[in-house]
Amino acid sequence: MGALANKEVGKYANKYFVASFQKVATFKIVNKQKQGGNVAAYFCAPDGRVLHAVAGPVAPQVFLAEMKWVVETAESAIKDSKGDGARFKEIFRKAHAEKLKKDYGLVVEPVTYDEPAMDPNSALTYKDPNGRPLAPKLPPPPIDGPDVKLGDKEFAARQKAEAKADGARDLMDRRGGRRVLGNQGRVHVLMAGHSLKRIEQLYGSVFEGILNEKISTKPVEVVTPFPWVDRNGRQLTK
Repeated sequence: MGALANKEVGKYANKYFVASFQKVATFKIVNKQKQGGNVAAYFCAPDGRVLHAVAGPVAPQVFLAEMKWVVETAESAIKDSKGDGARFKEIFRKAHAEKLKKDYGLVVEPVTYDEPAMDPNSALTYKDPNGRPLAPKLPPPPIDGPDVKLGDKEFAARQKAEAKADGARDLMDRRGGRRVLGNQGRVHVLMAGHSLKRIEQLYGSVFEGILNEKISTKPVEVVTPFPWVDRNGRQLTK
């Protein structure tokens, strides 16, 4: 069973979030079971700006911990920013960088400003065959290196644990060192540079950049959608 089937997760989600979903990747339904594709959860402000994300299926306790972190961080940022939207964004991106440092032992410099938005009608904007702009893959801020406060043994232990995480991948830091990060670690790197952007700007970076999942607008393929009839359309008897 997935994290969303967990009662504690569901209770917390219902208290703080309004849920919705959208298909953006290709998969099949075979005997009522989903095959292929992937999943990502986005925790957004009411206007659709992304505060945080969970990339890929995770255990209920992991999902619950990520939800609690984003709610508690948002409440603290609302209090400290005192109605200043730019300050709120800065606090939140710094929180992602601090989370990466605390839990993963890696340092990034959060990007506390946004580049000018690209004109969606520009000839330089990549579009799908129907003329709709596709979500760009946003560049995450580079990893500076390990937290200098950590000892070699502690950092090595964290890297060993991270190597077992879902989606674990070697990444290069600014000094040319190789660091290992799983899906959630890379989410925090991405969010340290791009949290509080709208979901349509970010989902491509999560799906294609982190999950290596091809975005598709094709409908879900259902194998034997009507199991009570045979291939010739004749009614099957029980």
